Amino acid sequence: MIVVTNRIEVKKGFGKKMAPNFARPTGLDKFKGFVKVEVLVAENEQSDEMSVNMFWESLEDFQVWRNSDEFKAAHKRDDAKEGQSHPHASKEESPIIGSKLVIAEVAATLQY
Repeated sequence: MIVVTNRIEVKKGFGKKMAPNFARPTGLDKFKGFVKVEVLVAENEQSDEMSVNMFWESLEDFQVWRNSDEFKAAHKRDDAKEGQSHPHASKEESPIIGSKLVIAEVAATLQY
């Protein structure tokens, strides 16, 4: 199993507002190997950090989704002004400061 984490730094106060956008139904559940999405928000002094964690059975399954029309539709930026960095941003200035994608293999788990 792999976890694909999009670490997104946003302006202070926007993390919890934006989090539900990443957990809404988008057809992910129809893709082979998709397990779940979890969105974590850390409220820091200067900004919020969101960790959007997508759990997949394999890297190959994730790549099929990433290359799909559904992925493109979910990340479409029709309404975004030039220079905005994310589809979930308003038509005003984007609250997103930066982001980093991390793909990691689950190496150990403890669950009760």
